[in-house]
Amino acid sequence: MRGCWILNESLSITIVVLWLGVNLYLFIDTFLWYEDEESFHYTRALLGSTLAWARASALCLNFNCMLILLPVSRNLISFMRGASTCCKGPWRRQLDKNLKFHKLVAYGIAVNATIHIVAHLFNLERYHLSQSEDAEGLLAALSKLGNTPNESYLNPVRTFHTNTITELLSTVAGVTGLVLSLALVLVMTSSTEFIRQFSYELFWYTHHLFTIFFISLAVHGAGQIIRGQTPESLLLHNVTFCRDRYAEWRATALCPVPQFSGKEPSAWKWVLGPVVLYACERIIRFWRSQQEVVITKVVSHPSAVLELHMKKRGFKMAPGQYILIQCPSISPLEWHPFTLTSAPQEDFFSVHIRVAGDWTGALFKAFGAEGQALMEPHSLPRLAVDGPFGAALTDVFHYPVSVCIAAGIGVTPFASLLKSIWYKCCESRSQPRLSKVYFYWICRDARAFEWFADLLLSLETRMSEQGRAHFLSYHIFLTGWDENQAIHIALHWDENTDVITGLKQKTFYGRPNWNNEFKQIAYNHPSSSIGVFFCGPKALSKTLQRMCCLYSSADPRGVHFFYNKESF
Repeated sequence: MRGCWILNESLSITIVVLWLGVNLYLFIDTFLWYEDEESFHYTRALLGSTLAWARASALCLNFNCMLILLPVSRNLISFMRGASTCCKGPWRRQLDKNLKFHKLVAYGIAVNATIHIVAHLFNLERYHLSQSEDAEGLLAALSKLGNTPNESYLNPVRTFHTNTITELLSTVAGVTGLVLSLALVLVMTSSTEFIRQFSYELFWYTHHLFTIFFISLAVHGAGQIIRGQTPESLLLHNVTFCRDRYAEWRATALCPVPQFSGKEPSAWKWVLGPVVLYACERIIRFWRSQQEVVITKVVSHPSAVLELHMKKRGFKMAPGQYILIQCPSISPLEWHPFTLTSAPQEDFFSVHIRVAGDWTGALFKAFGAEGQALMEPHSLPRLAVDGPFGAALTDVFHYPVSVCIAAGIGVTPFASLLKSIWYKCCESRSQPRLSKVYFYWICRDARAFEWFADLLLSLETRMSEQGRAHFLSYHIFLTGWDENQAIHIALHWDENTDVITGLKQKTFYGRPNWNNEFKQIAYNHPSSSIGVFFCGPKALSKTLQRMCCLYSSADPRGVHFFYNKESF
């Protein structure tokens, strides 16, 4: 089982280890440099090792800020998915973990920001104490530098009686540091799963404080609070010789007064490229949002599901892709992801939207889906569409056997896939690599089956007519029913078609026994690579991932399950 886990997740572990390794290397290398660098000898005399802690964490912070925008650059991810020369096999699957990597980098930013802040709080206190009347020797001499003309200061705190917080907030570094900290705290706390489920809008708006974060980061170093000895001063003032002769600095030419300067800000160099790339991403989104979207059909389904058919010039898609939708009349800024439920062969593209929050609820009302009659086409609200973007399901056709599992509204990505299978297998002369599809749908509400049952019925009929009934095996599980439904089901159990879906394949009641299902699939395909694709809740995702590990063979020639989870 452990060997299987390595097979499925080794590349993810490799990426995490690589990311950690680069962070550790940058931190340790920078830490040792500041602990040994001659130009910061006197700075270390004032601050001690917290200088190195602050600078090392700052460099790691810059590195992670460089990475944080890349995983959420959707057009870049889609381009990389399409570049078969660089993204094959397991590498391609890692692109579906872009949001996990985004969160990992965010944790790295939070850890390094905390180290940086704590280190600078110690630095500020040491600067302050070195100006006290009790300070003597080298510390006192260094702190008094800058009090006379033609001298540069090393200690930014100029008097002991100054309030350090007031002093800090009067500097560029202090103000931007406070703004950075507040923005980071708000972005991180609003990104928790609880907040996202409670109010997605709050998460969405607060997340855009990243613009203030990056602007503040770019100018943060301009304050130049941490100062080191200038190269010219090092040539004239030998630190090793003059360190203990601080009383003679102004009296002898052998030890002139050391001169100091701040380091030029470098954070902008780290983040400029990704910020420009992300800015291009948003420009592309704005350009796409201005393109006309024609809504050709609106259907209100049971269980508060809204179906929209749309057309847009030049729109091309692949099965399993998703789009971002904006409704300016609801919010001119918010974009929400929805998987496409149409097939590439159709002359329109469609989405099925379930009411699950303020925005989707407002969209439901805007299209008049709450009433008996839907709105006329000319009075429908305007929609803007960005995409389509690649997702895990686009890899379904890359396996000889695919297992597709949906829970609730998670079935929407598979609508496009099953329609595409219908066209490819029944109307195309070329035979795809995919030879068998297992489809599982677990749903709580029997009414939710209605809109999807028509598609399954047409697939069932067409496959049977073409003599390929074996190609698709589907299993529908109903997990919720009342007493009246149970009686109705029992009375019609002996009929040829299912009483709920109208399909030949009867609906199962309860939840699947995944051990039995995976065992049977592994038995049916003993030497195959099987792709498992899932869209639904996390708890079931963990179960399926464990099943993929458990039933994959340790023998390279045996059956292997490769797990893919749909995520936006």
